[in-house]
Amino acid sequence: LSFVWHELERQVHIEGFAEKIAPEISDEYFHSRPYKSQIGARISPQSQPIPSRFKLMREFVMESSKWIGRQIERPSNWGGYAVRPTRVEFWQGRPNRLHDRFLYEEQANGNWGVNRLAP
Repeated sequence: LSFVWHELERQVHIEGFAEKIAPEISDEYFHSRPYKSQIGARISPQSQPIPSRFKLMREFVMESSKWIGRQIERPSNWGGYAVRPTRVEFWQGRPNRLHDRFLYEEQANGNWGVNRLAP
């Protein structure tokens, strides 16, 4: 995972192991989202081409009518991943390329070590 804030000249880079979270956790998070977002998740073929906005809106209305007075089921393809980090690097931009870089690494004993890295 990498997070960059160009305006602040900051970056965080995380390495580790990603694993799919349990369906119960996905359900809990799905049901914490707004009602209309839940409906949208059910009808959207995310990142796939669609013929028109009208078709998307029509499917939204049709799907909404199916769940009146009932808890919306989480789509089977909707879920999340958790990352267990093993390395985390913090980078702070500084003048003259003399940036600050700190690398935290998980050690064999389960503790974390930290080193300053050259820019």
